[in-house]
Amino acid sequence: MIFDPQKLLLIAGPCSLENEAVCRAAAETLRQIGTAHPELNIVFKGSFDKANRTSLDGDRGTGLEEGLALLALIKRTYGFPVLTDIHERQQAARVAEVCDVLQIPAFLCRQTDLLLAAAATGRTVNVKKGQFLSPPEMEFVVAKLRDGHAREIWQTERGTTFGYHNLVVDMRSFPMMQALGYPAVFDATHSVQLPGAAGGKSGGRREFVPGLARAALAAGADGLFIETHPDPAQAISDGPNQIPTAELPALIASCLKVWHAVRS
Repeated sequence: MIFDPQKLLLIAGPCSLENEAVCRAAAETLRQIGTAHPELNIVFKGSFDKANRTSLDGDRGTGLEEGLALLALIKRTYGFPVLTDIHERQQAARVAEVCDVLQIPAFLCRQTDLLLAAAATGRTVNVKKGQFLSPPEMEFVVAKLRDGHAREIWQTERGTTFGYHNLVVDMRSFPMMQALGYPAVFDATHSVQLPGAAGGKSGGRREFVPGLARAALAAGADGLFIETHPDPAQAISDGPNQIPTAELPALIASCLKVWHAVRS
């Protein structure tokens, strides 16, 4: 088991793995944060394929083999458990050879065969709540994973579609999903995304990340999911909602104050 109820789970890393320099920049910062805050349980994340880009012209990333090589490098060098998304059931076993956590993207959270393939690997499965689902509907998602004998299940809230190009976060989601018996994580950076709102790609409002992250912890979230990049303006995906790596330590420190206050 990776989740530790005595620590704050922090899933963090670049949206797309991109290259070794970006991965190392994020991992170095996370190592410094972890040293300063031993109450954190850090998992490094990065996607090898951005398979649901708004436009066909969008850069999809490294691909499977190069992406897994980067994740293996981070795991070996920095000692973090590593997480990545899978989009097809055929990817599950190969990804599980490297990754400690397999993530199911929000758009695919009801894909039964994908969920069962992830569960069958014996790895932890983090499933993102679809933008189209209410929190109680996650009962049926986690039931598929549980019945597929998943070793460990996490649920991640990433906002709910609210009209065109907008997402809102219902802070009641965390106790509602926790009532299903599994940890509930808050995806602070995707929740400020403006889907498809930037002319063939998604926009974002990263200035809202700190407030929402602290609010989620105040509401009882078990962890945070935060994408970070050394230069978000140059990121190949989700730049507008990623946190600059240099700003991440201060953000995590402020979030931990809320987490400690809630636990006291």
